[in-house]
Amino acid sequence: MARLFGTDGVRGLANVDLTAELALDLSVAAAHVLGEAGAFEGHRPRAVVGRDPRASGEFLEAAVVAGLASAGVDVFKLGVLPTPAVAHLTGSTGADLGVMLSASHNPMPDNGIKFLARGGIKLDDVIEDAIEARMGEEWQRPTGKAVGRVLDDGQGFETYVAHLVRSAPNRFDGLKVVIDCANGAASLTAPEALRRLGAEVITYAASPDGLNINLECGSTHMEGLRREVIGHGADLGIALDGDADRCLAIDDTGEMVDGDQILAVLALAMRDSGRLSNDTVVATVMSNLGFVQAMVREQIAVEQTKVGDRYVLEAMKAGGHKLGGEQSGHVILSDHATTGDGTLTAVMLLARVASTGKSLRDLAAVMTRLPQVLVNVPNVDKNRAGTDPDVQTAVTEATRRLGDTGRVLLRPSGTEPLVRVMVEAESSDTAHDVAHSLADVVAGALKL
Repeated sequence: MARLFGTDGVRGLANVDLTAELALDLSVAAAHVLGEAGAFEGHRPRAVVGRDPRASGEFLEAAVVAGLASAGVDVFKLGVLPTPAVAHLTGSTGADLGVMLSASHNPMPDNGIKFLARGGIKLDDVIEDAIEARMGEEWQRPTGKAVGRVLDDGQGFETYVAHLVRSAPNRFDGLKVVIDCANGAASLTAPEALRRLGAEVITYAASPDGLNINLECGSTHMEGLRREVIGHGADLGIALDGDADRCLAIDDTGEMVDGDQILAVLALAMRDSGRLSNDTVVATVMSNLGFVQAMVREQIAVEQTKVGDRYVLEAMKAGGHKLGGEQSGHVILSDHATTGDGTLTAVMLLARVASTGKSLRDLAAVMTRLPQVLVNVPNVDKNRAGTDPDVQTAVTEATRRLGDTGRVLLRPSGTEPLVRVMVEAESSDTAHDVAHSLADVVAGALKL
């Protein structure tokens, strides 16, 4: 059987793949595993539960809360808040467990469950596997006063927004910014935080109705934000995703600023202020080669990991690094957060623009993106991508063709039966030709 937990919790089509029964069973198993691991030792366990505004989050929240309370865990319902807010509140309130219901940037019909351990950190693979193994087992149910209580927590919004404001190194007075909230979890928190820091804020896609999350808006659909930035003559635009754990941007000319560029801007800001520990930034193997080249020129080391912000965070912890992130816009600033936080990233980006007096376009010019082509090859045996001789020969030939001016990366999807073929090169034509030639080989050699 395929592993239930993916790279970012359990995710799937709500009420088909991710049912109320599954959500309840997962929550009970999580309580049991963490309890037996000693997480609840010596006190009555507490959990915080948040969600994005998807309609399905309403019944899934009820199932998660029921599961935890039935296992003897007191539950504090946070309501609609971003994933990083739930992570922050898990840590700041001393909760033993945090749960976020969201499918991030996925379409509205999907949903997901993400568990956070004490301190607001993601569970490791061993704990996730243990939870999966314990689902559906027989257990001794608590009764009477041992049953968990359920309370609404009305302080989460203010606590999180105040945290964002405190994290800013300077104010943003005089900046005009458009923020695309993806009709998602940060539709209230993100604009409020930026306004408190002095920015003139214009909101876009900030009216969630349970059905419109990520619908032609947010970090995966930036055309509307581009129009708003140009139309309002704004200094820049910020695009979040449905649960606001990622951030991309638009400069004043309408050009996109991706996660690699944002990471480069923040790396220089932290280095200049003496806060970039070890003069090192952590990125993934998907980061554009132009980012690595820019950091080399600036004498900043780059440590690269597998794709997934959990792996970025692991490397940051192991090396004592303070900044890491992904091209997709997940940026981790470990002085202030335990996970990627799109609004926090926007706060730091605006702070750099305001403090330097430079435009985002000028700041982002520290790196030049090499043309990058990504081709998804569906309906293939992704598990053979790294061993099939025909595929390996094709990769070797493509790498030889590109030389030092580009690179090739094959990455099996963590959630779907497909392989992602990524090629970077000096020209778009070369990147396109190499990527599609390699994709054809993958499609033929790994066909199911």
